[in-house]
Amino acid sequence: MGGSLFYCSACGHESPKWLGQCPGCGEWNSYVEAPASRVRKSAAVPSRGAPAVAITDAAATPTARSASGLEGLDRVLGGGLVPGSLLLLAGEPGIGKSTLVLQVAAALAASAGPVVYVTGEESAEQVALRGSRLAALHP
Repeated sequence: MGGSLFYCSACGHESPKWLGQCPGCGEWNSYVEAPASRVRKSAAVPSRGAPAVAITDAAATPTARSASGLEGLDRVLGGGLVPGSLLLLAGEPGIGKSTLVLQVAAALAASAGPVVYVTGEESAEQVALRGSRLAALHP
């Protein structure tokens, strides 16, 4: 599989074409060309993230969880939300996924501060209408 790829010399972000600004780190004119067989994020640029940790060391330190504001959801999540984690909520259309997320966002906004609700399927007006019905509107 020949060809070339471009990667950001600042963060290692890969692209099939040259880019003026890296979408990964925002650096300008940092993309360089390399044979596709040689470009790999892990090898191209040293990671700036957390170092690798042995699983035995990671398991020894329990992570504090944050209450979502909904007792049933916290129970299902094993005690609440894990800071820095990603939660995938899936299900059939119309079963209440967006409603549940809006309720959690409202509870977190009331207890912990600002929350950003991002959606690609609904307009801001639709979210506000649902939030109004649920009494879940916070600035």
